[in-house]
Amino acid sequence: MEVTATPPKRQWTSRPADSDLASSLAEDLGCPLPIAQLLVSRKIGTTAAANTFFNPTLDDLHDPMLLRGMKEAVARIQQAVAASEPILIYGDYDVDGTTATVLLKTAIERIASKEVPAQVRYHVPHRIREGYGMQTAVLGDAALAGIRLVISVDTGIRAFAAADEAMALGLDLIVTDHHLPDEIAGIPEALAVINPAQEGCPYPFKSLCGAAVAFKLAHALLAAAAVTEAERTRLKSLIVPSFLKLVAIATIADSVPLVGENRVIASLGLRELRNPVQPGLRALMQVAQIPLDRAPSATEIGFRLAPRINAAGRMDIASDVVELFLTRDPQVAQELATKLDTLNNDRRATEAQALEAIETQLAALKATTGAYPAEVMILDDPAWHRGIIGILASRVIDRTARPALVLTHEVLPSGVSQAHGSGRSIEGFHLLDALTAVHGGHSSDPVFTRFGGHAHAVGFSLPSDQLERLRERMQAYSAGFLTAPLLTPRLDCDLELPIAEVTDSLYEWLERCAPFGNGHTDPIFISRDVLLCSAPRVIKEKHICLQLDRSGATSISALGWTRTIDWRVRCEDLSLDQGSRIDLAYKVRKNSSAQYGGVELELCDLQLPAQALVK
Repeated sequence: MEVTATPPKRQWTSRPADSDLASSLAEDLGCPLPIAQLLVSRKIGTTAAANTFFNPTLDDLHDPMLLRGMKEAVARIQQAVAASEPILIYGDYDVDGTTATVLLKTAIERIASKEVPAQVRYHVPHRIREGYGMQTAVLGDAALAGIRLVISVDTGIRAFAAADEAMALGLDLIVTDHHLPDEIAGIPEALAVINPAQEGCPYPFKSLCGAAVAFKLAHALLAAAAVTEAERTRLKSLIVPSFLKLVAIATIADSVPLVGENRVIASLGLRELRNPVQPGLRALMQVAQIPLDRAPSATEIGFRLAPRINAAGRMDIASDVVELFLTRDPQVAQELATKLDTLNNDRRATEAQALEAIETQLAALKATTGAYPAEVMILDDPAWHRGIIGILASRVIDRTARPALVLTHEVLPSGVSQAHGSGRSIEGFHLLDALTAVHGGHSSDPVFTRFGGHAHAVGFSLPSDQLERLRERMQAYSAGFLTAPLLTPRLDCDLELPIAEVTDSLYEWLERCAPFGNGHTDPIFISRDVLLCSAPRVIKEKHICLQLDRSGATSISALGWTRTIDWRVRCEDLSLDQGSRIDLAYKVRKNSSAQYGGVELELCDLQLPAQALVK
């Protein structure tokens, strides 16, 4: 479904950079000045830091033993493997949780002897039947099956009831997670809790995804098992790089900041994804139409691979992902990859249908005053599939520039209606803090059955009859935060650049700055007062191609194709024609077409020059 409404006009911002420092850095690196300005504005201001940035290595990964709880966790797992104890890995149903499950299961099986293989089982919850988080019933079944050690991945940091149940059942629990702990209750009681975000953890990097935390445990186990120099060499040169493939996918898919150690993980992991050997990963990349003869980009992982992995948990059974990445049978891999591709198509169709109802509700909210209210958008419909409500929340933000909570409902066997919700936020509004205040600020009358997440994304459930109370409390809480400046959509650009400086050399250096993602975004440049060589060419009704003059150099194409803007309408509103002058914000791209190849621009926004507005 295409967008039917133009999003609010955005305010362009740019990041200042120390010009003297940038000039010195450009000279040292031999790079174009805009690249040095970009690095300086992103706090990479020395030659040494830039060299590390451009050339990350395995030595840039931090020692996993720095994580609080790691020593105890490694010792307990080693004990279980030596005694052939059955171990249960308790995962989650998204990319982060499923890849974490695969990584840890593989590592534990690797450290066992051939004579006494490790007994590692896993449980990935069903999104609809179980929901997020560790369930006491699953732990009870595990205890009855003879399990004595449970390891959570990408979940568990707020699983207080599950931890208490594990203790009552005689289960040792190791929690590995990256979500924020409860500031008041702290962490659950367990044999070990591994989470860089927990209080008192000396680990220097706090923003790992769940799979990366599980990888740290896997790395520590493998390192402890490598006793000879040959084994240690093989671990560093072959095994760790192989593990980083899945860690990179999870790091990109979970939208953790691609800075520091996360950038190292993503860079090295993407490099290893060229021509993968594992049948499941290879088959999935093929159905996602990602070429195997080169390293994929973060964009290809985020928009082609990750949605297919997530589709299993959203629409069906996430354990299919674990089996896909564990199988050594190419035929099984192809069948599972095809299934994920089909589920992703189903997800897209379901999302498109729900977006029609979203548009109707948003139109009603805007009808009275002509503007969206200055509050958190809370939309619900029992017809919406629970697996896509997080995506819908993101779509609401695209349209309104406001934080959004999207809910659906189900009737429990008891006859009580339960609402399940997902939320996404805007920069400057901490959504988990908002939910905590709405819930904990009324301890005698709490709202949620459960909730968790972080600043930008949350999940929660509550009785359906509490929905109006949620609306009232959230509106009251957000009134003091959602001021006009915060609700004015911003387009965060990097720097202003004469369009003649957009060259092949600039593009090549930008490629070296990748991978891009949350916290290290794809650079956006601003060029002002640019002349249109011809009238805008409309492509497929809503997209455009502009031919721009480069001050005597050859012209350059600029494409506007994003779904969030109706580019044809935008051009009509600005009365653009041959000879018009325009300010544009854009990303630099390269077209590999034999006929139309070369550097081009991907439009992010258009505005009339200031002097044109004055006239």
